Amino acid sequence: MNFVTKLASASIAVGLVVLGLKTAAYLVTGSVALFSDALESVVNVATAVGAFLAVRLSAMPPDANHPYGHQKIEYLSAVIEGVLIVVAALAILRKAYFGLIDPQPFSAPVPGLALNVLASVLNGIWCFVLLRFGRRHRSPALVADAKHLLTDVITSVGVVVGVILVVLTGWTALDSIVAALVALNILWWGWALMRESVGGLMDEAVSNEILSDIRLAISREAAGAIEAHDLRTRTAGRTIFVEFHLVVPANMSVAEAHDICDRVEAALKAEMSHLVITIHVEPEEKAKIADAVPVI
Repeated sequence: MNFVTKLASASIAVGLVVLGLKTAAYLVTGSVALFSDALESVVNVATAVGAFLAVRLSAMPPDANHPYGHQKIEYLSAVIEGVLIVVAALAILRKAYFGLIDPQPFSAPVPGLALNVLASVLNGIWCFVLLRFGRRHRSPALVADAKHLLTDVITSVGVVVGVILVVLTGWTALDSIVAALVALNILWWGWALMRESVGGLMDEAVSNEILSDIRLAISREAAGAIEAHDLRTRTAGRTIFVEFHLVVPANMSVAEAHDICDRVEAALKAEMSHLVITIHVEPEEKAKIADAVPVI
């Protein structure tokens, strides 16, 4: 089990602990707002399981049916997570509606708030861990899980403030209003998550920063060639696919052209991990001025 998979499995354990704490907070108080927070934690556990399975499957090596690997399963996991977030938000809105119709007073709000705050601190710490290592290892599933936890932390802060206001003012309807606001916030984050993940499924190109690094490495290491053009990139989970045409002098031997390709590939892989590079060698009459990568 690699490091990314271990993080994904640990998320399940953390999610279960947080779910237990938030469920206890709801049961102790009877707060609709705390119920909304607990329900989101149910989604946290479900998505943590999905992230674990996605990370594990994406690490499988290419095979005859999937020659480019299984990395895109991570994007699919993130889309499913977004759908679950939307479902949870709708369930919270339903609970908030009935809470507005028949608001109920709290019981034991202080212990309930203490449990919820403890769960939120644990979530915040784990969110930081997942976001840091998810970006470092370019794992969309872990990053999506971390972003969802971040929404959970923000939600919990709002819930705690709302419950405190209910206790101080005695306005019990505010409990359901806070729950409804939580649901709307969850809907927004769920939509943003799905939109980002669909970009990965649609073979989105690398960022401008990474593209600039790729162009610089090609320009620096392709000495002997004339130019590189038709540079294209796409991402699939942690893997970056790079392909371009390398124009060489007409009298250059195959061995010399191959050496240049090897040098460019080695330089790119030294700067970035999980690269798949395809280089098509062309004679000088195929040179293009527009959008070409100049060779230093």
